[in-house]
Amino acid sequence: MDFIIPIVVGLICLAVGFMLGILFYTKAHKDAEQKIKSAEEDAIRIYNDTIRSGESRKKEMLLEAKDEIHKSRTEHDKEVKERRAELSKQERRLEQKEATLDKKTEAFERKEEELAKKLQKVTETQAQADAIKQQQLETLEKISELTQEQAKQYLLKTVEDEVRHEAAMKIKEIEQQLKDEAEEKGREIIATAIQRCAADHAAETTVSVVTLPNDEMKGRIIGREGRNIRTLETITGVDLIIDDTPEAITVSSFDPVRREIARLALEKLIVDGRIHPTRIEDMVEKARKEVDRTIREEGERACYETGVHNLNPELVKILGRQKYRTSYGQNVLNHSIEVAHIAGLMAAELGVDVAMAKRAGLLHDLGKSIDHEVEGSHVQLGADLARKYKENPVIVNAIEAHHGDVEPKTVIAVLVQAADAVSAARPGARRENVENYIRRLQKLEELTGSYPGVDKAYAIQAGREVRIMVKPEVVTEDNMILLARDIAKKIEAELEYPGQIKVNVIRETKAVEYAK
Repeated sequence: MDFIIPIVVGLICLAVGFMLGILFYTKAHKDAEQKIKSAEEDAIRIYNDTIRSGESRKKEMLLEAKDEIHKSRTEHDKEVKERRAELSKQERRLEQKEATLDKKTEAFERKEEELAKKLQKVTETQAQADAIKQQQLETLEKISELTQEQAKQYLLKTVEDEVRHEAAMKIKEIEQQLKDEAEEKGREIIATAIQRCAADHAAETTVSVVTLPNDEMKGRIIGREGRNIRTLETITGVDLIIDDTPEAITVSSFDPVRREIARLALEKLIVDGRIHPTRIEDMVEKARKEVDRTIREEGERACYETGVHNLNPELVKILGRQKYRTSYGQNVLNHSIEVAHIAGLMAAELGVDVAMAKRAGLLHDLGKSIDHEVEGSHVQLGADLARKYKENPVIVNAIEAHHGDVEPKTVIAVLVQAADAVSAARPGARRENVENYIRRLQKLEELTGSYPGVDKAYAIQAGREVRIMVKPEVVTEDNMILLARDIAKKIEAELEYPGQIKVNVIRETKAVEYAK
């Protein structure tokens, strides 16, 4: 019986647990159903809200689209109206222009008809005039006993002689008037400029002489087996002439800068006393630096004397090299300074820019500073240098025109041209080789004597004047003036000469009669 009680208790506990499980499951199932129902209600509510919101947004978008369409349609209609109005205006303008053009065309056609009628009348009148003229010519031929061609030649010859005479007289009158006015004004300007400008000129040659303390120094300069003299000649590029001249050595070179470097180096070596290849190289280098410094100082001196400022430093150096250049024995730097002064003074007399005239005068021979290794005339080289260093176009034109290579475009260029001629042509400014001088005179006489009617031609006053004797039976009084002008133009075109040449044409008429 004892074992039955635990079994009953167990069954009771099992029944109670089973009942509790059923109760718990039932409650949980109800809770789950409640949550599912609540979720379904929320989902339905959210779905309904979404549908209502979408419909509301749809309505708003439809309204906005309608507004945009209405606005676009309004703008389009407005634009179409404006374009239609503009097209209407253009159509009216075209109609007006067409109407005007039609009127002008009608008027033009009427004028054409009138002109055609007038032309027909003119043609008829011309034919009548030609007929009358022919009758008159026939009558004149009968009266004068000359054909039409003979009468024409006679008339042309008469008119030609009259015109030639009048042209010669007019040329003579104008030349005399211009000569009187120009000579007076030119003499005043040039005289004033020359009187206010004075420059020293030293003639330089192609050799420099170095004085020695004694003849023993010649041997030391030559060195063992001539190594010293060879070193000096190789480094400097000059020729050393050691002859029987006592206590002197001649330095020869066509390049004055090299000659000056060699001369200074020799003088320094003589003073130092130590003469050997290494010392020669040192002294030549020192001399080269000294010459470079002198070149720069001379360029600065030229700028200071002429009052030309703000030159490019390279132009100042190139200008300073003119100290060692000569032209017909005239120092180029001093010549440039003189031209600058004369051009500036003439510019002041004429009321032109004095500073610009001086600058152009100082730089006009810039190309002469360039070594012969560079091809081109000194005019072209100088103009290229001026352009390279950004000089004023007026300066460039003055450089190009100072020898007449190009046409002077400014008064400055003409003044530089005149100042250059004045500086070069004054007595003593330049030397000329005797052979070249004689050759120039012969060419001048040959050129002037080649004209028909010229009997003899003589170059006098050192080539400054040529006297031409003409045959009186060939050259008339009127033709003398024209002949002088033609000869002067030919001399200008074919000869090179400093200053100016006076062409003097002389015609002698003799009347000889014998009393019997």
